[in-house]
Amino acid sequence: MSDSATPGSPFAPHTPAETQAMLDVLSVASEEELFDIPDDIKFDGNFGIQQRSEQNVRARAEKMLNRNASLTEFLGRGHYSHYIPSLVDNLSIRSEFLTSYTQYQPEVAQGFLQVLFEYQSMLVELTGLEIANCSMYDAATALGEAATLANRLRQTSGHRVLVPEVIAAGRRDVLENYVGGSEMVVESYAMADGNADLDALAEIIDDDVVMIYAENPTVRGTIEEGLTKLGKLAHDHDAIFTLGSDPVALSLLEKPSAVGADVVVGDASTLGIPTSYGMGLGIFACREKFLRQVPGRLVGISEDSAGMRAYTLTLQTREQHIRRERATSNICSNQAWVALRAAMHIAMLGPDGLVDLAKDCVTRPDELAERLDSISGVQAPVHDRYHFREFVAHTDQPAAAIVSDLAAKGFAVHQVGEHEVQVCVTETNAVSVDEFVAAFTEVA
Repeated sequence: MSDSATPGSPFAPHTPAETQAMLDVLSVASEEELFDIPDDIKFDGNFGIQQRSEQNVRARAEKMLNRNASLTEFLGRGHYSHYIPSLVDNLSIRSEFLTSYTQYQPEVAQGFLQVLFEYQSMLVELTGLEIANCSMYDAATALGEAATLANRLRQTSGHRVLVPEVIAAGRRDVLENYVGGSEMVVESYAMADGNADLDALAEIIDDDVVMIYAENPTVRGTIEEGLTKLGKLAHDHDAIFTLGSDPVALSLLEKPSAVGADVVVGDASTLGIPTSYGMGLGIFACREKFLRQVPGRLVGISEDSAGMRAYTLTLQTREQHIRRERATSNICSNQAWVALRAAMHIAMLGPDGLVDLAKDCVTRPDELAERLDSISGVQAPVHDRYHFREFVAHTDQPAAAIVSDLAAKGFAVHQVGEHEVQVCVTETNAVSVDEFVAAFTEVA
């Protein structure tokens, strides 16, 4: 860069003459005129932050954070807490994993690519489907991608996507956004005692349905019992059957491939990372015939020039990598590090450990529901079903008051109706169950 050049990026230098030439083309006198920034938020050159030592900053931050209420969470509905072995933390923060970012140059990231290949293989084994990727942000975006995949497969006819009437609001909202630029519409089908009402669904399904979505377990914690019939309904009308789940549940429940699922979505962050109520790791697995329609990227095995095994990105369908008209999606999130942690956690548990954890997710809520049901003014669970991790309880007292009073005693639960609360129990809060039941007895 010459001495007369304007300071800035060394990769895109602009001399005053070049800058002025561009401003002349735009008919503006200065670069500031290109931006309309209100005066009350415009930076005046002063951050207004008092200078402090590192020790004072830490003390101030700790004092501020200590003002937060410390609640024992019995929360679920898509965000689940499972104990993460310390090995996962210690291995995942190694520099070759933490700083490698995304694997656009696979020849320098063989170790990380192998981990991603193993993660994909784990999802393939858990779902029974042939293809899985590691590029989804979370369960909601994976669901949106499934809908657009279904639409690409049925370009000549069909525009309706059917989802349960009881579904996480954020998941439904993201799906609506995904289909907003197309002719697709999202509609609901009825639920009966927490699960899909198959008779009601049969009445509203037609050949204009491109996808049916179901969850197992459902957002209310019930285990869906009619998946095979639901899948047959979808296939009878040439629709894609998409199933939502997670790795822990998939280790115990019937494989999605066995009930006719074409696509499996969900959140794999139930393992490997703590509950963050935002960040996730989306699952996307599907049948091999949809290979060219899979969003994101796939890691595969090949051979190098010496005949040695080599891992590489075998399929990248993002418009950044291929011609735009051939792209399936622009999603290509660097969820690699989160997938790394999930794979480590699954490997640490092993097949038997994963199944044991899943069995606990059935017995723990059953036992807690029985204890809450013995409390006067409480019916638990509301649904006469098997449950996974969580269940809904009916309270004679208004649910809002129950939630508020429990919070005052140090416990957090979801309010899901005027007289309904939802309770989630795993190995991380099981130690507090006795105190929780005592508090519930007092407030109910």
